[in-house]
Amino acid sequence: MTTEHGGHAAPANATEYIQHHLSHLKSADGTINLDTFWISAILGLVFLTIFMLAARRATSGVPGKLQNFVEWVMELVNDTVNSAFHAKSNVIAPLAITIFVWVWLMNAMDFLPVDLMPKILEFFGVYKLRVVPTADVNHTFGMSIGVLICIIGFSIKAKGAGGWTKELFTAPFHAHGVGAIFLAPVNFIFQMLELFAKPISLSLRLFGNMYAGELIFILIALLPWWAQWLLGGPWAIFHILIVTLQAFVFMALTVVYLALAVEKH
Repeated sequence: MTTEHGGHAAPANATEYIQHHLSHLKSADGTINLDTFWISAILGLVFLTIFMLAARRATSGVPGKLQNFVEWVMELVNDTVNSAFHAKSNVIAPLAITIFVWVWLMNAMDFLPVDLMPKILEFFGVYKLRVVPTADVNHTFGMSIGVLICIIGFSIKAKGAGGWTKELFTAPFHAHGVGAIFLAPVNFIFQMLELFAKPISLSLRLFGNMYAGELIFILIALLPWWAQWLLGGPWAIFHILIVTLQAFVFMALTVVYLALAVEKH
């Protein structure tokens, strides 16, 4: 059963508490997770604002803390791009930086106390909120679909529409004459499996790790205050590694997939 709190039914037990924190704020027709949409959009603006300020304040003299941080991020991403992507592209580095920082910011929302944002928004009549966009499988799939579009676009740009289409039917098994005709359907199936496995693995890997982390923080919040301090601190420290690693993996795999897209078999 539930209890009335602030004109709204509040969770009365651990099961309802978990279900409440795993429920999305949805649009009127129930088709859009508004919390995922707005939080990811706001964090995207935060990323753009921080990097824009760093660019405007950049100096060739002694750099400030913000410039040092941004340069460190750009150097990390640039090293990854240079080691994996050997073709020429003016898009790949900005894309990689955007993915890494944006995904990291969304992952880092997991560090906020579980009840902080929901309690604040209760004053505005909002009683459901999930603050980690990457713990929403719809969002991670949406990002991976964007990566899929980039893979196809990079392939067509590098090989031409005809070259890319030909590759779908002639690789990975090469043959000539009648053999090529028989192997074409097999090649096409393998190409489609490879093409769609990439975004699916990207999205599920990020979603699974962040959903598990979110759930663990919710379970810790159910413990007595002394147990929260005892377990919450070490888990939060360990989760810093997970948050950063998952953002880096999503970015690095995107770069690798795009590098494979522009290479000829």
